[in-house]
Amino acid sequence: MKLNALLVLSALWLPVAWCSNGPAVARVNGEEISQLRLERYFAEYLEDQGRAVGSIRNPKAYEQLRRAALDALIDRELLWQEALRRGVVISDEAVQDQVEQTRQAMGGAQVFVRRLEDAGFDEAGYIEYTRRELAARQVFNDLTKAGEPDEQEVRDFYAEHRAQMSRPEEVQARHILIKVAPAADASTVEAARLRLVELRATIAAGADFATVARSASEDASASAGGDLGYFPRGRMLPQFEAAAFALAPGAVSEPVRTALGWHLINLQNHLEAADVPEEQGLDMVRAYLARQKQVQARLQALAQLRSSNRIERIDDE
Repeated sequence: MKLNALLVLSALWLPVAWCSNGPAVARVNGEEISQLRLERYFAEYLEDQGRAVGSIRNPKAYEQLRRAALDALIDRELLWQEALRRGVVISDEAVQDQVEQTRQAMGGAQVFVRRLEDAGFDEAGYIEYTRRELAARQVFNDLTKAGEPDEQEVRDFYAEHRAQMSRPEEVQARHILIKVAPAADASTVEAARLRLVELRATIAAGADFATVARSASEDASASAGGDLGYFPRGRMLPQFEAAAFALAPGAVSEPVRTALGWHLINLQNHLEAADVPEEQGLDMVRAYLARQKQVQARLQALAQLRSSNRIERIDDE
């Protein structure tokens, strides 16, 4: 739950006076989540994902995203109500410290007040909102505590996935392809080769390989300047692979014949195989398994809250 300028505008928990305005889209143990509250949050929810409401053309996708935003609001209401049941108390000092952090992050007192007014808050209302946010966050943290992964589990996972943690030898290359059918006659094959000889001379004279590839290559990669990205041994046609891995970075090959035709290959980079040291690998596995346990704990905690409370989604009725 991040606290920034967007969070102010989203008004996840509006003061009671605003929450009751307009029709309800859901109720959590009788407490309403208004359509106004959802609509204000929905735009921020999408913006957090780098999207805008107007960019969603598919009605089904729009409804799925809107439902996800409502689910997020329901989860927050559940956490706040759980904080009340547990009697969680957030000190005035902690609240003021968080409000001050937000004030400074937004550019100072004047900007802070203006943004609050734009969102329909006064400072007292926002202080209460912050207290609820911190209380809910504390409950969430309490509910989602996850133990460290067992050391044997770490070593077993490392042993099973060790090969995936090592990097094979790879090269990065561009190419230009002049297609030749496998059954083409000798004169056609030679004409394609000579075409590449000419292009190679042009590149040797100073022309940019990628630019030449865009105009001359007959491969799908032409629009990307012939870029094939990184690839390990065993992915390309044998003749192409042998030539590519034999080149020095920056070099351009002689024409190379494969079942597709003739290629010029420009090697961009060559990465040697690299093994992750065992201790580093074990640390990576510990961190990964710890994150997985945390994610699972969060999912279980929210599922438990949803199942043990009364939730009505009015939009579904």
